[in-house]
Amino acid sequence: MTTRSTPTERQKRLGAEMRRMRLAAGVTTEDAAGLLGINRTRLSNMESGIRPFSADRIRTLACNYGCPDESYVDALIAITESKERGWWEQYRGTLPTGLLDIAEVEWHAARIRTVQFMHVPGLLQTEEYARGVFSAVLPPIRRLDVELRVAHRMERQQVFERPSPPGYLAYVHEAALRMRFGDGTTREQLRHVAERSEQDGIDVRIIPMSVSGFPGAGHAMLYADGPVRQLDTVQLDSAHGPVFTDAETQLTKYRAHLDWMDEAALPTAASRDLILAIAREL
Repeated sequence: MTTRSTPTERQKRLGAEMRRMRLAAGVTTEDAAGLLGINRTRLSNMESGIRPFSADRIRTLACNYGCPDESYVDALIAITESKERGWWEQYRGTLPTGLLDIAEVEWHAARIRTVQFMHVPGLLQTEEYARGVFSAVLPPIRRLDVELRVAHRMERQQVFERPSPPGYLAYVHEAALRMRFGDGTTREQLRHVAERSEQDGIDVRIIPMSVSGFPGAGHAMLYADGPVRQLDTVQLDSAHGPVFTDAETQLTKYRAHLDWMDEAALPTAASRDLILAIAREL
């Protein structure tokens, strides 16, 4: 099997899940490697995503680890059996890998929920608005790099065109609707969000200014539901790029955040009315 110099977030996740399963069973790396007839270094590379797992090896280890959840094991096997080359791979080497990992996570999600406080969600942005967002970063990036990011962001939106697109729910703070990115693009951006929110499977709910306080310290968040609950993923924005987490304690915390957002946000129709009202003010 070939090695990978830069495994994707999805490949690393598969390895991490197999390691988690091994540790839960109390099996050492050496003993697990012996079950597969390989050395411990090779297994360590597999658990870090540098080397791939095969379906047979996943089943062998899951059986010997005493994992009773067949749906979970099947979901792990589906990761290693997926041979399609994602559209985002065309940007490898020209964009930060974190941006490609976001697209990959979205593409394979069963449902996407996002929380935004500073700008409208990326999957709902217009080209001009996205250009304004990427032009407002420090340190400034080259015009070519801005255009590459804009093109990638626009292509991310094809997730809605899949035969079975994921359900999409965006919680957006009212402040994000009033932020200006680019010259005169915000009004059209808000109208675009309102229009998209009328599509089946896309729901946008606004957290009004009248709501006092909110959990999460205002961090933008993406919660991607996996095919089984154990494979849910959270992605957070940071000044250094996207951060991914899948620890159960963290997933539980961010599920609670989403529950809070659901209680605090306006209903869908009222949210759309507020979006259009702000657009008229601009």
